[in-house]
Amino acid sequence: MMRPNKTAFGPATAAIEGSHRGMLMRMRRVVLPCLLLLAPAPAFAAEVELQSKIDRVTVFPDAAVVTRIAPLDLAAGASTLFLRGLPGTLDPASIRVEGAGAAAFAIGGIDVRATPGEARPVIDAELERRLKGLRDERDGVQARIGAAQGKKATIERYAQASPEKLGVEAKPLEVAQWQAAWEAIGGGLAAVNEEVRTLTARVRDLDAEIAALERARPQPPRPGAPKRDVAVAVEGSSQVKGELRVSYRVAGAGWAPIYDARLETAGKDTKPSLELVRRAQVTQRTGEDWGDVALAVSTVRVNRGAAAPDLPPLQVSFYEPRPVAQGRPAPMSRSMEARDEVAARAAAPAAPLAKAEEVEATVEAGAFQATFNVPGRVTVPQDASKSVVLAKRALAPNLLVRTAPVIDETAYLEASFVNEDEAPLLPGEVAIHRDGAYVGKARLKLTATGDTVDLGFGADDRVKIVRVPLRRRENEPSWIGQTKTDLREFKTTVRNLHAQPIRITVVDRLPFSENTAIQVELLRETTPSTEKQVNDKRGVMAWTSDYQPGEQKEIRLAYRVKWPAERDLVYEPKPIGR
Repeated sequence: MMRPNKTAFGPATAAIEGSHRGMLMRMRRVVLPCLLLLAPAPAFAAEVELQSKIDRVTVFPDAAVVTRIAPLDLAAGASTLFLRGLPGTLDPASIRVEGAGAAAFAIGGIDVRATPGEARPVIDAELERRLKGLRDERDGVQARIGAAQGKKATIERYAQASPEKLGVEAKPLEVAQWQAAWEAIGGGLAAVNEEVRTLTARVRDLDAEIAALERARPQPPRPGAPKRDVAVAVEGSSQVKGELRVSYRVAGAGWAPIYDARLETAGKDTKPSLELVRRAQVTQRTGEDWGDVALAVSTVRVNRGAAAPDLPPLQVSFYEPRPVAQGRPAPMSRSMEARDEVAARAAAPAAPLAKAEEVEATVEAGAFQATFNVPGRVTVPQDASKSVVLAKRALAPNLLVRTAPVIDETAYLEASFVNEDEAPLLPGEVAIHRDGAYVGKARLKLTATGDTVDLGFGADDRVKIVRVPLRRRENEPSWIGQTKTDLREFKTTVRNLHAQPIRITVVDRLPFSENTAIQVELLRETTPSTEKQVNDKRGVMAWTSDYQPGEQKEIRLAYRVKWPAERDLVYEPKPIGR
């Protein structure tokens, strides 16, 4: 069989092959785009910026948890939701996201991104007004101190003149008038010294209040202070309509307990009453406004760590001198005290108007914490503070008058009551009111449920206290090796000028020594005490008794101290707590 001759058919075959190649190329240009159109396209998540608002804030003593709500209206498929401009103090590890909708959807990853913010000045108008008022008052008190010191200098110059120059026109003063002149000078100096002391103490108080307010001043943000954006990945098989709840913890917020204690001492035929108002002073400098939110305060401290520290073993060995490195030692860190500022109270309404009642919070008390839910909606602007009422209690107190005449012969009224609240009374400042008058401030200690609270309510001028020394006898030894003795006796007179009976406690002390060579003996002239050691303080005793109207009693304290003759003694108060 003869094969075709390629040489003979070459031109025709080449033409046919070229035609086939051209057809294939045209088909490839038409078919491939059609196949690409028919292939499934890759899925891209839609980016959606949510408009959210703060719905609830739970404030802890050292932080706050903010919950935002954002409405959702998303197409089926994957979406990335953005909440922009959140505070830079946000803790990324604390973010929690929850959602609900008519159709189910899945929440995926959460991404936190830092973005530059804008610096703006922050001014607290109320705080600046209070600062200005305190500074103006301080300037006025300083001016009064200057005037009093000028008066004192004039009296001292008068006192330095000899009696023969004190008369009119520098004539000698008659001897009969010398005593009156001395008494006038002494009385004038005593009065002006007391005035200077009182004014100086007021300046110290004002300086402390000014310093506290200056520390509480909101600090302006740094230029370009960072904000944070939170991105949340979600995916739904169908259209999603519902809401997203995002909660996060922020620094720069906290609350401190403050109290109002209003005592009505009543009269001869009525019993005393006490109203205790528990408040929370909420402050926040988080960088965002809390507008019209559900507010709660919790006793849990979230920045103290989750467990007790691991205690390392303690080794004792002989001291070996070591070379001291040159240079100054590094400063030790010190914790900052919480700033408690009591908000100004509104004046009481006029008599014909109905009395406004403060709404109380509801409390959820557990075994380890308590949370107070403030009723209604509350607004706390950024870089501001707000006082809210947590609870009010009407109490039947026990009244007692206490005095420590060895230091101060003033009698002070005290009221005690048992804490019957579900939650403990946290440490805080108490504004003290007695019979409608503001007396001052006190400090409340941590008080558990069932424990007793003691509060002071100022001086009681209807109890008269006088403490006088009756005798003091010291012996000087005549032979070597003998001992010295110091005998002292005091009498305290207490008189009740009230129209009703009252219980009075007198606190006094005798010295004690931790050296066996010094002996302290309580003498038989001493009135037996009702409490031999007050608050575990050595040597401090108390005499408590009920006094009828107009009744007067005497309390005697006598002791003798013995010690070796070759030594000298020193009496000094021991600091409390040592």
